[in-house]
Amino acid sequence: MDEFMLIMRHPDGSKIASPEQMQIWMKQTMDWIGGIAAQNKYVGGQGLLFDDARVITRHNVVTNGPFGDVAETIGGYTVVRAESIEEAVEFAKGCPVLQGEACSMEVRKLAKRG
Repeated sequence: MDEFMLIMRHPDGSKIASPEQMQIWMKQTMDWIGGIAAQNKYVGGQGLLFDDARVITRHNVVTNGPFGDVAETIGGYTVVRAESIEEAVEFAKGCPVLQGEACSMEVRKLAKRG
């Protein structure tokens, strides 16, 4: 069984939603993760904050991030165990972040350690 990273791409929700809506989205996300964990396929994950981020480019140019001219950025990730990329994609399809108009999920197989 391999490990896959499910990468959540979305705008900063705090700029488009009330604190109450953010709580609803968080509960939906925790329920989604709970469903994966119930199958013993959840490895870990973490949300990423939008504040105080920096982007470093070639020649060590540093700009305020996490993004400049794009509408979305990586808002978090979840690592799952799956038999195939297709199974990992099925997990990603259930992510509540996909309810958003400009949101997407990226699924990538993790390189083997050691």
